[in-house]
Formats: sequence, C-alpha cells, structure tokens
Amino acid sequence: METKPVVELKNLTKIIGKKKIIDDVSLSLYPGQITGFLGPNGAGKTTTIRMLVGLMKQTQGSIFIEGQSLDEDFEEGLSKVGVIVENPEMYKYMTGYKNLVHFSRMHKGVTKERIMEVVTQVGMQNRIHDKVSRYSLGMRQRLGLAQALLHKPKFLILDEPTNGLDPAGIREFREHLRVIADKEGVAVFVSSHMLSEIELMCDRVAVIQNGRLVEVRDMQQLYDSHYYLEAFPTDVAKALLTADGFQVEDYKEGFVIKAEKTKIPGLIQQLTTGEVQVFAVQPHRQTLEDQFLEMTGGGQIAESHTK
Repeated sequence: METKPVVELKNLTKIIGKKKIIDDVSLSLYPGQITGFLGPNGAGKTTTIRMLVGLMKQTQGSIFIEGQSLDEDFEEGLSKVGVIVENPEMYKYMTGYKNLVHFSRMHKGVTKERIMEVVTQVGMQNRIHDKVSRYSLGMRQRLGLAQALLHKPKFLILDEPTNGLDPAGIREFREHLRVIADKEGVAVFVSSHMLSEIELMCDRVAVIQNGRLVEVRDMQQLYDSHYYLEAFPTDVAKALLTADGFQVEDYKEGFVIKAEKTKIPGLIQQLTTGEVQVFAVQPHRQTLEDQFLEMTGGGQIAESHTK
C-alpha cells in the first residue's frame, strides 16, 4: 500500500508586485522522511517556508497537511506543524522545564507526561531543570526541538537548525532528528546552506532556483553509476573509453566515468587489451555540493537572510 504524503504543495505560486517569487511549485513530503530544501540566494526557500507556516499567503495553488487544506481550516492544519527557525528563542531566566510548560499551554492536551517524554527524546533529562541561561547553544537547540515536538506534530520544519553548533552538537542534533523521523513517522523539511550536513541528514533533496522546483533527488543517487580510474597511458585510456561512448572527466591522478556496475569488468578488459595498465578502479561518490552546482548551474550555496 502506497504511503500517503503528510504535506502536499500543489502548484504553489507567490507574486509580489510584478515579480513571481514562487512559480508553480508542487512537492510531496512523506512520513519518516527527511527532505533537504536547497537553493541559491534568493531562490525562494524562505518565501516557501513562510507560506507553509501561514506567515504569508500564496497567490495561487494549495497547501495540504494530512489532506486538510490550509485555506479551508488554517488552525487545524497548523496544529500538526512544528517549527524551528535557526536558534530558538527561550526565556533565559526560566528553567528548560518551565519553558516547555509555558509553551505547552499554546496547545491542547499536552500533559506533564508528554513534556517529560520529549525531554527524554532529546536527551535533556539531566539538565532540564537548569536555567536556560546556563545552556550551551547545543542545549538550547535541543530544547527548541523538544518545544517543537510537544504537540506531536506530523510535519517538522527546520530553517538553518545547526547554525553556530560545533561538530559534536551538529552530529547530536542530526541523530535526534533521525530518531524522530523514524520512530514518530514525522515528515521533516530542512532548509540549510550546510550541504555536507544535508548530505548526512536527509533521505532526499528538493532544489529550488528562481522560484521553480528544478529537481527532487534521492540521496542514494549520489552513489550510483560513477567510477574513478587510474590508468596509464592516461590519454590512451581516455581515448578508448570516449570512443566507446563513455563520458570521461579528469579527477585527481586519473579520471571519472559514468557507467553501470555491470559494465566495469568489460571496460577493464577493453583497456588491458589496448595495452593500458589499470592501477585503480573504485566507485566515485559525487558530493551533494557537486550535484547542487550541476543542478543550479553554479548558483551560490549560502542562504540569504534578507529574502
């Protein structure tokens, strides 16, 4: 049975003045899946997120959360959404626990048991009764995640969630997020300019450019069909492979080709028959940064905070 999407964007368009900021974007987000949202400066990421959380109204198109249109029942739809935007703001003079109690009053049916459940989920049992002013940035980020999860959202939006965190804090946050997606079945949507973290964190990426969704790609595709070869004479090896229809690209001491795994043995035999010495053949992982630059034609990676 096919899994139903938690969130559906259908032909989403936003026009401000005479400029089309978001242009006919359609995207589905599924339970248990972490989707990275990438794009060059000014591509429309922040505008899309603002429409998802009701801070901005779309010009055309629809947003559905668990089949419920935000236009028809905004309050019900938003009750299923949790949000973290960069560094969550908390009351620093209060303890972490009292902050969660305060925020729990904004939702119906959040019990003390639920509060402690999310505290355990994000690993804050030993520090939850300390004042927030004594928390590190990583601890405040975990508290923000706990606050976003209080009402058991089905959809979690994260905008630059690891900004300012050290490597250990980033890894810790990533691990908590993975557990939440897997065990709670939450659809997670992450906008970030840290491509190395998106690569480790996400199941797939959606790339937006000039307001249009240009690509939705599973992360597994990063590993498929590229191989690195070192061979001598290099120019003879490249000429043989090019003549046989392979795309060859120089890389380090050798070159990279795009080929199916089943063709590699025959390819090696072809080279050795042509008196080429093959020193190395190994799968080549194309990084998310490489793919991002391909998909956007070299667009800038860093997020603009002025959009």
